[in-house]
Amino acid sequence: MRLHILFLLTSLCIFAFSARVHALTIKGVENSDIRNNIAVHLGALNIDMENVNDAFWQRQIQDAINKAVQPYGYYNSESALYVVNNKLSVTVTLNSPLVVTNLTREIIGEGREDKGFRDVFNNFPLKVGDVLYQPKYEDFKSAMFSYALTHGFFDFAWQASRLDLVREEQAANILLIAQSGPQYYFGDVVIKGDARSVAIVERIKPFKKGDKYSAEKLTSFNRRLNQTGYYQRVIARPVVQKAIDRHVPIEITLTHKPKDLFNVGIGASSDEGLRIPLQWQRPWATRRGHSISADLYASQREQSISSNYRIPMQNVNDDYASIGIGYKFLDDTENSNTKSDTLSVSARRFWREEASNWQKSVSLTFERENFTQGLQPAQTTDLLMPGASLTYIDRGETININQGLYFSTSLQVGSEALLSDIDLLKATARTTWIHSLGKHRFKLRGEAGAISTNNFDRVPSTMRFFVGGDQTVRGFALNSISPFEEQTIDGNTTRTLSGGQYLAVASIEYTYPIYENWRVALFFDAGTATNNFDEGISRGTGFGFHWITPVGPVRFYFAFGKSNVDDSSFRFHFALGPEL
Repeated sequence: MRLHILFLLTSLCIFAFSARVHALTIKGVENSDIRNNIAVHLGALNIDMENVNDAFWQRQIQDAINKAVQPYGYYNSESALYVVNNKLSVTVTLNSPLVVTNLTREIIGEGREDKGFRDVFNNFPLKVGDVLYQPKYEDFKSAMFSYALTHGFFDFAWQASRLDLVREEQAANILLIAQSGPQYYFGDVVIKGDARSVAIVERIKPFKKGDKYSAEKLTSFNRRLNQTGYYQRVIARPVVQKAIDRHVPIEITLTHKPKDLFNVGIGASSDEGLRIPLQWQRPWATRRGHSISADLYASQREQSISSNYRIPMQNVNDDYASIGIGYKFLDDTENSNTKSDTLSVSARRFWREEASNWQKSVSLTFERENFTQGLQPAQTTDLLMPGASLTYIDRGETININQGLYFSTSLQVGSEALLSDIDLLKATARTTWIHSLGKHRFKLRGEAGAISTNNFDRVPSTMRFFVGGDQTVRGFALNSISPFEEQTIDGNTTRTLSGGQYLAVASIEYTYPIYENWRVALFFDAGTATNNFDEGISRGTGFGFHWITPVGPVRFYFAFGKSNVDDSSFRFHFALGPEL
């Protein structure tokens, strides 16, 4: 940031000065930092060509040049000014710089025993024999002060901080004596707000009373509190002036979210058309931080209602259990020839290690699904399924993602011996990788799945595999590709989908910016939902555009589909939201 500001100031000053004197040339200085600093100082004089040869302005210009080069160790510089053809030329002779001759440094206080304090102090960037570079000297002093404050040395001071310049000998003597003072410790946590937060705060707190003070731990504490979902605003800060025996109390100011939260949204995609999600949430259902939520979802093909009760464990943000119940009605007879209604009850346990990108979960789910799939008669299947999942996500941004990786795998098992109507094992894996090389952006996507069962006809429709749509193979309608059955009535043959036991999808997409907030895209998708992989692979190719908005990229695609079953097809897709 400092370099950007310096560059901007330099540019403005050069422009302003040049506008007054018409032209400026600096000779004799090869170091760009020194040359730029000279331009900054000259730009502040605000003179014009009529006065350049005036003795007063000659002295002003020479003084400005001297001040500009001194921080870099040149205290005996000389300069000459020339005006030729209404152009100003400055020739600078830097002469010999000042060199560090004597260097004396010492730590007094508890900082002598702190390794981090010693490491920063011993990393002084100048040594005997170096050219005196004052910005390094000042940056070091700032770095020491910053380390002291962030590690509990609140009484830190420079007992001696002296830079003696002996210009006649081109010598510089440096004396630095740091008085660290005592190191402070974390004290009691004082909550200003609802006392019900005590249990949550204690579970999240990354330190205990008596630990050495660390600003990094306090920052982490603030971040964790704000991520809990209970508060609109949280500030945890040290109150040094109230420290007792060097134990600093941590004062937490909390602003709770409303008792009940409501969220109404609206969205659309080429796959699902218009969709409306509604959500109600009560962050504090109990004093221990249990929460409850309910969701209602409606689109042309799907309607659902669900409720979830969340129980935080030791790590409130990443370690929790949930109990959920839901009902979903799906009518997708147009594309996948599926019609079903599903009642589900589940218990889940989630956990993630601190600072890890991996989240793990185990679950126990009961589902009763009434479904009609293709030409098969209506039927009902009950499944009691233990399950497990593993998810990895790493992305620098949450909206416009240029680098990122997502991976997820899950396993569900049902058995006739454990209250299920059929034996079933379902495994899935999905990954998306986004990588940018300059303006060139690549996105690779893959998905695979398999079902093992003793009676596939009884596998619920929503657990079978289908392909098609902007999340699998573009160029086809949502879930319009799978094994099928044919029926001929009065000479007319009707083909209906039955869903597949196996899934395989791969995709590559390339994007390049063409205008502010716009990218052009080229893509190739391939995939199948099948029972034996004898069917051919369906393919989708085409181009599109990404419009980058504050709520995420809006993606438009013109896709051409090709399969061994149907003739070539064309379909327009659009989608909104982050890609990971």
